[in-house]
Parts: sequence; structure tokens; C-alpha cells
Amino acid sequence: MTTATLNDPRWAAIVARDPGADGQFYYGVRTTGVFCRPSCPSRRARPENVTFFTTREAAERAGFRACRRCRPGELSAAGRQAEWVAEACRLMEASEELPDLAALAAQVRVSPYHFHRTFKTVTGVTPKQYAIARRSERLRRELARGRSVTDAIYEAGYNSNGRFYAQADDVLGMTPSSFRAGGANTAMHFAVGECSLGSILVASSSRGICAILLGDDPDALMRNLQDQFPKAELIGGDTAFEQLVAKVVGFVEAPARGFDLPLDIRGTAFQQRVWQALREIPAGSTASYSDIAARIGAPKAVRAVGQACGANHIAVAIPCHRVVRTDGDLSGYRWGIERKRTLLAREARR
Repeated sequence: MTTATLNDPRWAAIVARDPGADGQFYYGVRTTGVFCRPSCPSRRARPENVTFFTTREAAERAGFRACRRCRPGELSAAGRQAEWVAEACRLMEASEELPDLAALAAQVRVSPYHFHRTFKTVTGVTPKQYAIARRSERLRRELARGRSVTDAIYEAGYNSNGRFYAQADDVLGMTPSSFRAGGANTAMHFAVGECSLGSILVASSSRGICAILLGDDPDALMRNLQDQFPKAELIGGDTAFEQLVAKVVGFVEAPARGFDLPLDIRGTAFQQRVWQALREIPAGSTASYSDIAARIGAPKAVRAVGQACGANHIAVAIPCHRVVRTDGDLSGYRWGIERKRTLLAREARR
């Protein structure tokens, strides 16, 4: 139990009536004897009369009663949605084949239309995209274990080789045998250039841009790319590819213009959900790690969201620089905090 101060980030969440802070803490008002969730629409109390609690049970033990407006003793609407979205995710992960939309909606007792719209709002991807990403993650895991391609395909939930091979390029970005061999026989074009943020390396597969790396040392960027794709065939860019690199550099210099080049995004299902949510943050805006966790239906996975941001190897186009701490602190950035500060300042000006 602590008392509110104007500098406390929890007080800022109360002032903003931030629904993303719901469940993280509760606050009691000593003059009324009532405790609320941060998003409560009631008239704001004076900070000197506010006391924070980590749980609603702690607020009740201190003698406060639940607010009748925000009902902190019950799940919020967002909490109920997150709960059944999580249930739907568990159903998809446990199913050998992709469940259809109507079956999923019936399991969580909502209409298919409402289910599809809410699932995408909460997670950032459609139910089908989530299920495909989970199956892709399972396949990657089985291949990495050294399983035969056929065994891995069936273990991941594909009911026929033909159906999988029709989707193999979208699932893995290469053939399964090449994936298991660390990217062998996969061609990637790359080039290293300079921009206002230092050195920049751009790499592209046949599916789209798979890496945008920033740093001070071009050789270190090259080693980073080799570590990601240890057995891929890396091909130095020609004149046409250098034009693509110039377009990427132009975007880095002015992110607000938008990015219209195809991306080759590879990651776990969770990482892809986080990265999709990042791409929906408008230029000039920021979101907290807690915000992103709430948007993807995993409000307690704040640390995992941070790890997914750190694993992003497509700088700026997947804008992990727009994610900050709840108190506004810039936190970390894979390519250096000063680059993050520069990018945010540049976007704010535009």
C-alpha cells in the first residue's frame, strides 16, 4: 500500500483513465472509502486522498469497498475479451487441424463476426493467421530437432504433404530441407550503406526484405546477418538492389512516408503477434510494453513483449523504436538508445 504522488506513473494512468493499467493495480479514495480500477470514469480524486493497492483483496482488507461504476471486483470488458481470446488460442494450439471460424466462436459463446473482429483487435492478427503461425512454429521446432521432413509435417498438424508443400514458402521462407540445414541453398541479396543513423545493412530473400540492421561497424552488421542465416548463400547487391537499399534509407530518414516494400518476416507465433501490433503504431506515436501486451491478449506478458522487440531484425519497418516504458522512459533499443531517440524526434517533427 502506497500513497499517490504526482510523479508516480500510476497516478498518470489514473489521470489518463488508462484501461491498459487495469489489473496492474487498484486505488482507494480515503474520503469515500471506495476503491477503483485505473480506468474508472468517476470524478477524479485528489492525489493526496489516493492510496494504491496491488490487489483488490488488499484494498478490501484495508476497509475499502468496490466502486459501483467500474466494478473492480469483476473482470472488465477488455479482461473478458482477453480471457476468451486466450481460450480460443489454447483451442487452436491443441487442435491437430485448423478449426473453422464458426466452431471457434461457438466454443467461446460469441457470434463468428464478433469473434473475428475482437480476436483481431486483441491480438493484431486474424484467427486464421494466428493458427497458421502456431503451426509454423511447431513445424520449425520439429525440424530443428532433426526430425525427418515428413514426420515434422505431420507432427505440426498438416494432414498431407501436398497441402504443406503448397504453403511451404509462406510458412518457412524456404524449403523444409533448406530450413533444417540452416538456410542452405537459400539465396539472399544484401548491401551495406550509410544513413544519418550510421551504417545500415539491408538483406532480401525472394519473399521480401528479411533484415534491416543498424550500427556503427559494417563488419559487425555483416557478422550479424551471417549468424541469422549461417548457411544461406549471401550475394552482394547489384545496381538494381542498391536502388532498393536507397529506398529503404529514404524511409529510415522519413518514416512517416510509409513503407511499401514486401517483408519476409520470420519468427515465433508470439513474436509475429507482437511485430504486427508494432506495425499498427502510427508514426509520431508511441505505445508502452504493457499496451502491446494488452493488444495481443497477453496482458501479463510484458517481459516477453520486450524480448520480442529485442529479437526484431527489421529495424524501423517493424517499429520497435515506438515502444517505451509506461512512465515514458525510452528503455532499451537493439540498435542503441540514441538512434531510438533520434527516430522518435524525427517522427514527432513530421
